[in-house]
Amino acid sequence: MDVTELYVHKNQQSLRCGYTTGSCAAAAAKAAAILLLTGELPASVRLVTPAGPCLKLEVLHPCKTESFAQCAVQKDSGDDPDVTDGILVYAKVEKIPGSEIKVDGGAGVGRVTKPGLSCPVGSAAINPVPRRMIGEAVQEICEQTGYHGGISVEISIPEGVALAEKTYNPRLGIVGGISVLGTSGIVEPMSERALLDSIRLELKMAAESGKQDVLVTPGNYGADFTRDGLRLDAEQAVKCSNYVGDTIDYAVEFGFKRMLLIAHAGKLVKVAAGIMNTHSHVADARAEVLASHAALHGAPVEAVQRLMDSLTTDEAVKILEEYGLRETVMDSVMKKVEYHLRARAGKMEIAALMFSNQYGILGETSSAKKMLRRYEEEYPGNQDV
Repeated sequence: MDVTELYVHKNQQSLRCGYTTGSCAAAAAKAAAILLLTGELPASVRLVTPAGPCLKLEVLHPCKTESFAQCAVQKDSGDDPDVTDGILVYAKVEKIPGSEIKVDGGAGVGRVTKPGLSCPVGSAAINPVPRRMIGEAVQEICEQTGYHGGISVEISIPEGVALAEKTYNPRLGIVGGISVLGTSGIVEPMSERALLDSIRLELKMAAESGKQDVLVTPGNYGADFTRDGLRLDAEQAVKCSNYVGDTIDYAVEFGFKRMLLIAHAGKLVKVAAGIMNTHSHVADARAEVLASHAALHGAPVEAVQRLMDSLTTDEAVKILEEYGLRETVMDSVMKKVEYHLRARAGKMEIAALMFSNQYGILGETSSAKKMLRRYEEEYPGNQDV
């Protein structure tokens, strides 16, 4: 099956798959090897991905001199909203002494500066599977042409320097460009696995740098409140998106002693119902949680009904204030949040603080203040904000 015929079905939509930067690099290297060793320019090259589907990729921008050949392949991310969609990935190949195929990164491919990644410090950020794909693609052409000498392959991505600022790379200590990635060779639209892998990697690197405490926020709302409302260094926070449970699991895996979760009420209220993936497509029990806790603390039927009909947590908080129940209900909700977080975290100490953009801090678990003080000392932000 060609990857252009490969689709996945999510949220009642049929979404087209694409191919990774690793596949682009391997295909460009294969084309450049053909041009170098035969003098002929292929219009396209065939590449079998680790996942199985076959790619037929157009060869662009060929260049051949007496010493090297270079070709490019354009990235196609399918229906995935990937910042690398449409970029050109170049491979430059040349003959070298010996019999080894050496793969390195050029302009726009990042360099690793911190331990903990799958690539050693100082090397180009070309992950193991793409590196193997590049080597195998070039080796295939060497065998077909009867060439037994060494080959040097340099992968470059001209747009990589600018694009790197839109990725996790600066946080991971990868400088000077983007990474060449892809374990399957295929881009699956809106891949949850890719995001989970990024979260796990960031926690792994933080643990290997000696950190024992981790600050977690779901996204930009949490990061903004961490910086502006709590005066902490939001750059130190790991963004967990909707994956609260998985992030706790990773923190436990890497031996963190403490975790502080700072989250908007729209997400954290769901945790009070034991929901550890807070995406609305998975579950949304915000109204039910707040209504049931209000009922437990004496809210009249009409208040419970209004809470059940509320569309946002800010609307629900306003209703609770009208009945004088805001503090009581928030305390009750946070006790259930703490119960579920502790059940997931095991021996790791965990605390949470819940806020809204309109009301500020709405609630906190029993050890949140104590843990917050630790973070104020360890990760102080701009106190003049």
